[in-house]
Amino acid sequence: MTLNRRTFAIIAHPDAGKTTLTEKLLMVGGAIHLAGEVKARGAARRARSDWMKIEQQRGISVTSSVMTFERDGIVFNLLDTPGHEDFSEDTYRTLTAVDSAIMVLDAAKGIEPQTLKLFEVCRLRSVPIITFINKVDREGRDPFELMDEVADRLALDVCPMNWPVGMGGEFEGLYDFASGRLSRPEGDSREFLGDVSMHSGVTDPSLADKLSPAACERLAAEAELAQAGYPEFDPAAYRNGDLTPVWFGSALKQFGMPELLAAIAEHAPPPRPQPSDQGEVLPTQADVTGFIFKVQANMDPQHRDRIAFMRLVSGTFRRGMKLTPSALGKPIAVHSPILFFAQDREIADSAEPGDIIGIPNHGTLRVGDTLSEKNDLRFTGLPNFAPEILRRVVLKDPTKTKQLRKALDDLSEEGVIQVFTPEIGANLIVGVVGQLQLDVLISRLEAEYKVEAGLEPSPFDTARWIKGSDTALKDFAQFNRDKLAKDRDGNPVFMAKSVWDVNYQSERHPEVEFSATRER
Repeated sequence: MTLNRRTFAIIAHPDAGKTTLTEKLLMVGGAIHLAGEVKARGAARRARSDWMKIEQQRGISVTSSVMTFERDGIVFNLLDTPGHEDFSEDTYRTLTAVDSAIMVLDAAKGIEPQTLKLFEVCRLRSVPIITFINKVDREGRDPFELMDEVADRLALDVCPMNWPVGMGGEFEGLYDFASGRLSRPEGDSREFLGDVSMHSGVTDPSLADKLSPAACERLAAEAELAQAGYPEFDPAAYRNGDLTPVWFGSALKQFGMPELLAAIAEHAPPPRPQPSDQGEVLPTQADVTGFIFKVQANMDPQHRDRIAFMRLVSGTFRRGMKLTPSALGKPIAVHSPILFFAQDREIADSAEPGDIIGIPNHGTLRVGDTLSEKNDLRFTGLPNFAPEILRRVVLKDPTKTKQLRKALDDLSEEGVIQVFTPEIGANLIVGVVGQLQLDVLISRLEAEYKVEAGLEPSPFDTARWIKGSDTALKDFAQFNRDKLAKDRDGNPVFMAKSVWDVNYQSERHPEVEFSATRER
């Protein structure tokens, strides 16, 4: 039954509170009962969605996690994405696997550059967005200013679903427009501990028993203006990506969490059709189909495992089924499919469209692969992106060459890095979108593969995949052999010293196509 699935991602700029929000939603959903303090370090830091060593050291998410839980008959598949811009590739691919998203904004900062980038990715795929304005218990910008910024910069209609009664030091609670529910802070910590009262509207005299006179007056004035000044909530406009409902709250102090999860259950779309080379594939189709949007090695370092994350698009998957990966051409039996709770896992006997299942494999499955019963289609829209930073990897112990190649192969399969083999020269070149990916590379080489390595500058700054006739490519290679390489699939790549170099070669060789993206 596909109507009871909600597969969604949480997107945000770093430090907007995304990982905290993830934990608190899991608590509301009954999936965990105690959240770790996400700003702690070392052994004290136990955010369930951040399990990689470098994540725990730095207090950031650098890999997408999947968490599945059930509440009130709805199965939630929550995908926690990296907030840091250096991991935009991983985030982009994760957003291909979701049906909706929660966009988290810091009440003091509003829309930040990475938020804008992630929103544009959602817009490309018409992913409906719920906006959550976080940290209203701290000093922040005026709520109307924040709402107007969302409307203006994202070109979306906005609809406030609740309203903060004051902010920062004057914060006295949240008022929910639909239900008339007032949630208030309690105790020295000023958290939401369950103090709820119900009211018939923002002018209800009973509010005076719960709020200060100034807060009552402010709520009545602001709420009236908010409801009159912005459109009413329209489910169709939201699902079309034209309107974003806005919730205010505080993830750390647990304000707005039940309402947010209820909004996902009530308003977010069930599994949506997915684009393929044969047209849209509907979730109601009988044949089992899905695509790999992520591969993660060493989630359990003791077992050197490799898990491919598959978004099920159509059909009912049963444990033991044979599916054909598009890149392999012959069927494989999926004997031990996994459902995830961050790094914890359990065997899945079945899965429905919208579910994310893990498939253990040893290099058989790669990002972008389609799996299907009939092998008669391929899902589209999961590209590789041209790297913006290129480096040579230098071993500190030359006897570990074999281990290094294995590690680089694994990590490139995950999409953490790209590996290029030059036509001339023996040194492998790794490419990444952002600098932090290089830190992850070195950290994981040491922690997971026991390989100590360093990085040195490469003579190249960027790369482009090239396509053309055999004659055109041969002519191009005649003058540029020292700048040619192969990616891990054997595709020809032009290694350029600058974007100017790319443009220059493009003008000289108009019959050769230079591409910054490549789909498998």
